[in-house]
Amino acid sequence: MTDDLGAAFRYCERLTAAHGRTYHLAARLLPPDRRAGVHALYGFARTVDDIVDVTSVDDPATASRQVDAVHARLHAALAGDPCPADDIGLVVRATADTIHRYEIPVDYFEAFVRSMRMDIPATAQFRDRYRDMAELQEYMYGSAVVIGLQLLPVFGVEDPDRAGPYAAALGTAFQLTNFVRDVGEDLARGRIYLPADGWAAFGVDDELLAECRRTGTPDPRVRRALAHFVALARAEYRRAEPGLALLPDRVRPGIRAAFVLYGRILDQVEDHGYRVFDRRVVVPRRQRVAVLLTQLTTRR
Repeated sequence: MTDDLGAAFRYCERLTAAHGRTYHLAARLLPPDRRAGVHALYGFARTVDDIVDVTSVDDPATASRQVDAVHARLHAALAGDPCPADDIGLVVRATADTIHRYEIPVDYFEAFVRSMRMDIPATAQFRDRYRDMAELQEYMYGSAVVIGLQLLPVFGVEDPDRAGPYAAALGTAFQLTNFVRDVGEDLARGRIYLPADGWAAFGVDDELLAECRRTGTPDPRVRRALAHFVALARAEYRRAEPGLALLPDRVRPGIRAAFVLYGRILDQVEDHGYRVFDRRVVVPRRQRVAVLLTQLTTRR
């Protein structure tokens, strides 16, 4: 690995450590040669996501241009242009190398960027509400499902076609977990991802959610709706779990750790009485470490 490429992967590892605590801890259980690819894929997703979450709030037009620029620079890197070695250049170098090394379909990255544009008000694809789960699934395919599909070749899965549906379910489970945990933060950005028909079934509308955010206290109707969404997420975890057996022995502990730790986020939401408006629930560090130690010493 050249010094420049090594620096690119090290930068992506720092991004993962700084922003994806659960993801980074789980990745530490992977073999070193696979870990670098995981960090690169996370680095690309994190870079685009940060543009969307931070810049688009105050300057959506700039955010749209920046996402387009990252997209263009990735394609340049794929074509052999190393790009300037700024932060984005380091990310796209590592990502392009990972795509080439593991023969990851570029279409997955196209789908990811398309979903990210759905979060930016300046784009034609923008959505800040989703009517039903079918609409949300369209978004989640690009924002979460393709992440799992990208990872399969990095993990060395022998039969990606067979493992694909399980990876898709796990990506959906992780995304739904994020949506439940981040209801308050997303409201602050003017977004409601969990679908309107699911809220409406429990008598919840935008006005009630806004009031809960103002007070920091979930209304009983909101708690019931969130319990419903938690159940939907857990159903996806159940669908995904058989696929863990299809992973190579050397990567299974890391993914099972992520599987367990993300599920624990839902436990924390419940244990805190669905208080997702005035805090961001996290899995305590001692629990995270305990899960990792268990996965290191257990082979399933």
